[in-house]
Amino acid sequence: TENSSDHHTDLSDYRVHRGEEGAEREMEEEDERSSDEGFMGMTPLLQAHHAMERMEEFVHKVWEGRWRVIPHDVLPDWLKDNDFLLHGHRPPMPSFRACFKSIFRIHTETGNIWTHLLGCLFFLCLGLMYMFRPNMSFVAPFQEKVVIGMFFLGAILCLSFSWLFHTVYCHSEGVSRVFSKLDYSGIAFLIMGSFVPWLYYSFYCSPQPCFIYLIVVCILGLAAITVSQCDFFATPQYRGVRAGVFVGLGLSGVVPTLHFVISEGLIKATTIGQMGWLLLMATLYITGACLYAARIPERFFPGKCDIWFHSHQLFHILVVAGAFVHFHGVSNLQEFRYTAGAGCAEDGAL
Repeated sequence: TENSSDHHTDLSDYRVHRGEEGAEREMEEEDERSSDEGFMGMTPLLQAHHAMERMEEFVHKVWEGRWRVIPHDVLPDWLKDNDFLLHGHRPPMPSFRACFKSIFRIHTETGNIWTHLLGCLFFLCLGLMYMFRPNMSFVAPFQEKVVIGMFFLGAILCLSFSWLFHTVYCHSEGVSRVFSKLDYSGIAFLIMGSFVPWLYYSFYCSPQPCFIYLIVVCILGLAAITVSQCDFFATPQYRGVRAGVFVGLGLSGVVPTLHFVISEGLIKATTIGQMGWLLLMATLYITGACLYAARIPERFFPGKCDIWFHSHQLFHILVVAGAFVHFHGVSNLQEFRYTAGAGCAEDGAL
């Protein structure tokens, strides 16, 4: 009987123990289910948190300058501009400090930045030297310094907006869009500014046509600036349209040129009127625009001109050269006016 009682007690204890284990297991399973449910509920937040951490790590690397150039096919759509440049592109860099530090790195924009950064400094120094020339070198010092200053202002704005755009356009899509509009506006400012001293000296003794041509050029220039503010204008599909708009704005100078040649004669136009330098300037600008629009030479050598001598760099070099040629021609016009004095012949525009 005692053995039976002990066996019954042990069995009861075993059942109680198993019951406690079962309860504990159920509680653990319930806790696990609750934990899993909580984790599943938190997954999107955790993913967002990890994404933010990765972004912070990337920004930190960019901030410290530890980024690498990447190929064209992995660029985001808003950074894809020329598919013939296959390698050497900067990645998106959401840091202005990193963008400006990239000026001293080698990539597809290095040449674009430095050609117009150095050009900007050159024209800034040249303009300051010209503006501080003694008044005795001019017939009408204030007027002449203002009209020539308009050319320097247009050149400096154009080159400044250009190198700034090429420096920061990889920052973000919004920054790229804003600075591309400034870049295109700068081209119009250069063209308008170039017209001012040339028209002033060429029609020095015919103020009425000079004034009319200036008004027309300003209207056309403002129209070009207005069109360039449209977002579609900066897209790769409108590359040819962009080139056409600014070449057309420059070619509007054909009308006053023909006016001058007809009224003064071809010999006088090519000597006193400096038409040779004007034609050379136009040739440089148009050649650069055509190379830019056709993407030559990288079109024929994909991947070979990624860093140096691609179309945009050649365009930049030709723009600086064209602006200097124009300045040289205008300087010659100014010297002729100083030699001729303020008087005007009754039978000539000069």
